[in-house]
Amino acid sequence: MYFFYGQETLTAVEWILRAVIAFFFLLVVARILGQRTISQLRLLDFVIALVIGNIIAHPLSDEELGLEGSMITTIVLVILYLISLLGILRFPSLRKLLNSSPVTVVKNGEILNKGLNKARISIDVLLEELREEKVEDVKKVALSIWEADGKLSVFLDPKYEPITPFHYQMKTESFNLPVTVIKEGKILYNNLKETNKDESWIISNLKTSYQTDVKNVILATIDSKNNLKVFLYK
Repeated sequence: MYFFYGQETLTAVEWILRAVIAFFFLLVVARILGQRTISQLRLLDFVIALVIGNIIAHPLSDEELGLEGSMITTIVLVILYLISLLGILRFPSLRKLLNSSPVTVVKNGEILNKGLNKARISIDVLLEELREEKVEDVKKVALSIWEADGKLSVFLDPKYEPITPFHYQMKTESFNLPVTVIKEGKILYNNLKETNKDESWIISNLKTSYQTDVKNVILATIDSKNNLKVFLYK
């Protein structure tokens, strides 16, 4: 375990062991921090991710620095992060301090320059975000808000909204997510049981309709009407 502490020199094996420990330690830390830190990089999340990455990186490039201090520091930071999250949930004033407020950047088809300045984004960034939302004309936007996590929320003027069956008072079937029964050449028996089908039914359908075996299927699903949809390896 000498590689765990600061040394004048480290062998290739000791460098590898140090990297492996750091890798799995960061996986545990990421698991504790949760999906929020990964998917929504708000101010607090950004700071903790940046600091932890910097702390762990140094012992992986400098043999004179041990992993022990970095891991202890990281654990303390994670605890402080979790305490901050609890504080945000319980105290609105702390929430306002740590989380940025949403900023309106477009209203009734007009670009709000003050909003752009407050959000610190340019016209080019705004237009790019609108294009990603399949909006080609700012005039069609009733309201657009730059959220605290750096994403743009867009609400179109009602007259530009797509027409749906609801507008014509048409009856529609309820939504049911297709059940995956084969994935990467293997039958998912627990999922198959939910559909009230068995292995022989799957194999028979594959032979009859697709002239193939289970091992050649990358994905197969069964919908609410018991239709089997198959995607083969290409």
